[in-house]
Amino acid sequence: MEKPFGFVVIDKPAGLTSHDCVNRLRKVFGIKKIGHSGTLDPSVTGVLPIAIGDATRLISYLQGSKAYKGIIQLGKTTNTDDLQGEIINSGIWPLISENDINSLLENFRGEILQKPPIFSSVHIKGERAYKKARKGEKFDLIPKKVTINKLNLISWSQVKGELLIEVDCSTGTYIRSLARDIGEKIGCGGYLKKLRRTKAYNFNENDSVLLPEKAGFYPEKNKPKVLQPNIFFQHLPSFELISEEEITSWRSGRKISFQNNIKRLKLAENNRNEDNSINNKNILVLDQKNKIHGIAYIDEGFEIKPKVVFNAIG
Repeated sequence: MEKPFGFVVIDKPAGLTSHDCVNRLRKVFGIKKIGHSGTLDPSVTGVLPIAIGDATRLISYLQGSKAYKGIIQLGKTTNTDDLQGEIINSGIWPLISENDINSLLENFRGEILQKPPIFSSVHIKGERAYKKARKGEKFDLIPKKVTINKLNLISWSQVKGELLIEVDCSTGTYIRSLARDIGEKIGCGGYLKKLRRTKAYNFNENDSVLLPEKAGFYPEKNKPKVLQPNIFFQHLPSFELISEEEITSWRSGRKISFQNNIKRLKLAENNRNEDNSINNKNILVLDQKNKIHGIAYIDEGFEIKPKVVFNAIG
């Protein structure tokens, strides 16, 4: 039986860590080589792409933004910047209109500097920030540049002090920090009350399935569908291996020349209007049946050089 290869997109339930979901799928598929593409906090639900088998070697080549829907609670701040933490300040939110809130949100659109939460996985001299925070240590985190592509106010409840927002942002953005900073900008404090991820890279809610139940044996028909990776890597140019001889050469780790037929290289869907400066860029290597054989780069001599080779020989 062929080993599973691709991605399972889990609609992560609240209360489980991303690693819990990985462990569940290891039991379902009976293999250890499974990994997720980015941690979701236990309280956060939604899109969690999990690589199955050798597809774990493709995780670092994923590209794209992440999108969320969340509720910001005004009038309180917590030490974790979300509902899970201890309340450290309380106040009253102001009488404010949706138009005023929208104007205020303009401060957080585009490229901004954002300070991570103190309860985060950021490293400080070799130790995670959350570990230092748990010990009561005092420290400051350096703000980093992130990009907020979209920040929309869906609704505002003056009675509850709740902002329902949707966000599209760069990888590495903390929505908890965004909630904290919006509350601070309004002048009453705030924390992230609820969050759901709706997109991660090129994976979205339509791709997601429920996490299988913990107990029981899983026949093939009951296992989550493993999605082929191709459609999630359309941001990469691709190169087609056109013969069994080329496939064997590729699997043996040899470089492949194509300088006499540049048309064999297909530009990425989102780069069609760019110049053909492809040297040192990552290239998706496929066969004529559109099966992924690995990742390569192209040197100045128009030769495909392997970086990741699947089903290697020797």
